[in-house]
Amino acid sequence: MIRKTIPTLLAGLATLSPLTAQTGLTIYNENFAVIRDQVSLDLAGGTEEVSYSGVTSQLEPQSVVLRDQSGKVNLRVLEQSYRGDPVNQERLLQMFEGETIQFVHTLGDSEVAVDGKIVRAPTRSSSGYLEPIIEVDGQLLMQLPGDPRFPSLGDGSILQPTLSWKIYSADPVSLTADLSYLTGGLSWESDYNLILQEEGDEVSMSGWVSVQNRSGKNFEKATINLIAGNVNKVIENDGGAAKNEIVSRSFVAAAPPPSVEEKKFDEFHLYSLPGEIDLRDQETKQLEFVRADPVATTKTYVYNGSALPNYWRNNGGAIDNPGFGQGNQTKVSIFRSFKNSEENNLGIPLPAGTVRFYRADTDGQIEFIGENTIDHTPKDETVKLYIGDAFDLVGERKQVDFFRHRTQDLIRETFSIEIRNRSEEEVTVQVVEPLYRWNNWEILSSNIDYKKIDSRTIEFPVTVAAGKTQTVNYTVEYTW
Repeated sequence: MIRKTIPTLLAGLATLSPLTAQTGLTIYNENFAVIRDQVSLDLAGGTEEVSYSGVTSQLEPQSVVLRDQSGKVNLRVLEQSYRGDPVNQERLLQMFEGETIQFVHTLGDSEVAVDGKIVRAPTRSSSGYLEPIIEVDGQLLMQLPGDPRFPSLGDGSILQPTLSWKIYSADPVSLTADLSYLTGGLSWESDYNLILQEEGDEVSMSGWVSVQNRSGKNFEKATINLIAGNVNKVIENDGGAAKNEIVSRSFVAAAPPPSVEEKKFDEFHLYSLPGEIDLRDQETKQLEFVRADPVATTKTYVYNGSALPNYWRNNGGAIDNPGFGQGNQTKVSIFRSFKNSEENNLGIPLPAGTVRFYRADTDGQIEFIGENTIDHTPKDETVKLYIGDAFDLVGERKQVDFFRHRTQDLIRETFSIEIRNRSEEEVTVQVVEPLYRWNNWEILSSNIDYKKIDSRTIEFPVTVAAGKTQTVNYTVEYTW
């Protein structure tokens, strides 16, 4: 809704014709969006006041841009103000603080009205919530004695969040100006469901985008774009507490085209949702944006018995401590990986989100077997996800020998790593060993060939038959 005040010509507010232009939203992962709208201006020349009440309750005033896109109109914004405090009961009690109003409460089948003076209106501050104080018949109550009946909306109250401008134009002009601003309360995320058949490693994959509106505004017939990527934005801490919100979900069934379109945009990727979309406040709307079948995946078992990450670095005194890094982690991790390539029926930029794996049972039902998150993943990259620990595989790691030379900078130690396979099929486990004591090392002996992963990590591929045990023995020497 547009309202215009011309102080020198009109005593009240003039309502302009409603706009039919479409609202555009570009939503980012980091809980903010760019809103693009249009406002109709009918300026008589000189300085005028214009108000627009179609904005969100989380608008960032510093980000507002009002302009004539054609650049043909000499338009200057002299002053801008934003009010995000629409009138409600708490606000009206504050506006009538110190005055006496009527309160109505139910007594049996009748309504009883009492007069009460608002000594203190309810207030929320950094120190907490202050309840109201109402004086009725000379006594003070710490709660409202009924539903308040206000004589008016008070002076200066607004019904919706409102932007106001003082605009100068040299000549009378009518134009449709572009309005854009940043707002909080809008976000999106992606989710992927991968279903494995009863046997094998191929999955059918579906990906959904979930658009969430907590902005305090309803959007009707809007065009929506989604930006995937890490866009830098300064975040201010307002110290506010999170609100309890009710989410209504609207699921859009998968259908043939139109579908979500993706394209490169600057250093990020932009996804355009099809058609015109109604997105109500407090609503989550979901649309399918990718479907691929089959997608080849690979299952990998990994055992890291030292429980040290591969990127670990020495930190004061650990180099010659015999017991350092000798944790006995027994769990064998399960990883699933797939190539995001056209050859694998994918090959599109995958936005960050949660990936859930399911396996079809013999009765045709699917069961959940694990989930993890992915970061923004370009095409032709490999996605590798930890999804849980193997029930029937057990690892055990022991330091069986440690030698520290008295006069030379040399340490030598020997490990024995046992993998027990209690399942009914042969498996191969990647046994990861971080060489954490120093960056100069040499494997003096090993009963199984190893692969060097990086400057401080080696890996043994250990194949274990069903119901059997396999042991890795190796000796490493460090010098510095």
